[in-house]
Amino acid sequence: MGKTVLTGKHFWYGNIAIAEGAIAAGCRFFGGYPITPASEIAEHISKRFPEIGGIFVQFEDELASMAAILGASWAGAKSMTATSGPGLSLMMENLGLGVMMEVPTVVVNIQRGGPSTGLPTLTAQGDVMQAKWGSHGPYEIIALSPDSPQEAFDLTIRCFNLAEKYRVPVILLASETVGHSAGKVIVPPENEIELIDRKKPTVPPEEYLPYKPDEDLIPPMAYAGEGYAICTTGLTHNEKGYPDVSAETQEKLVRRLNDKIRKHMEEIVDVEEENMEDAKIAVVSYGQVSRPVKRAVKMAREDGIKVGSIKLITIWPFAENVIRKWAKQVELFIVPELNYGQIYLEVKREVAGNSETVLVPRMGGKLITPQEIYREIKKVSKK
Repeated sequence: MGKTVLTGKHFWYGNIAIAEGAIAAGCRFFGGYPITPASEIAEHISKRFPEIGGIFVQFEDELASMAAILGASWAGAKSMTATSGPGLSLMMENLGLGVMMEVPTVVVNIQRGGPSTGLPTLTAQGDVMQAKWGSHGPYEIIALSPDSPQEAFDLTIRCFNLAEKYRVPVILLASETVGHSAGKVIVPPENEIELIDRKKPTVPPEEYLPYKPDEDLIPPMAYAGEGYAICTTGLTHNEKGYPDVSAETQEKLVRRLNDKIRKHMEEIVDVEEENMEDAKIAVVSYGQVSRPVKRAVKMAREDGIKVGSIKLITIWPFAENVIRKWAKQVELFIVPELNYGQIYLEVKREVAGNSETVLVPRMGGKLITPQEIYREIKKVSKK
């Protein structure tokens, strides 16, 4: 058996860091299908899992992959898949099934240019709204976005912890540039990696109800085969897990599925704020765009411009309280994105007319440079 967690300093591509982060988080089942630019995750895990007792299966398509990781999670394994654009579209029906059945699992999306086949080898941030609203019905999801190989490793572990804690599929919303960028990754000693496992039942099997929540709105989860009676379905169901399509049960269940995320937003939402104390302009970014933003803000402050940055690590649920707080001080928000405006619209909504909001869009698979963001900061600072 090989070493489970490769501690120490490494020079890894983002996709390799994601694979190693999953292993460090305790993932032992991967179901997937090759797709550019995410394939290196599956390739790396296919080599590493036999060394550590994990199970890797390449399925016939993304629909089967998503279904399989839900089943593996019910069997007690921490599970994941990795895909991109068109593959994520195919997973959306079963992602909704995972939300309804409250299955902890992780879906990695290495974003590429779209729509459709689009730009398979070039970067984008066009799947932000798909991550939130891609499946049907009202629900809440958790999505995180890394900006580097180090964050790719760290946030993959956090995705698993959030999935286990809140019994929900969690999306790592990375991008081609992060997946294919190489950089230093420091893996801490195994005993310093904080891991969370799902809550287990404390009642005897004859008293267990698979969907009876605790006060935190999250039901304990028994594994299939542990002696507990388990019924689970994509239909509206009662606390026994039995189908119950009454309006009252639908209201109770769906409200809880949403509230178990919404009422824990303070614990889930993570942002990094820099130079916001005196900022009159704020640049809101996420993922790979956060890195040129950091440099652009530094350049602008050297020119005497009162500008700060808000880096969204958690994309969903959206950091609405953070934006509302700074909208009382900031006169103008700039949102650079590798799309035509997705998080920009969320910022604009939360600003609610109290500040101006400016989009700096970029398509075509190219990065936004620090100089371009700096020029936009200078331009708006003269208004």
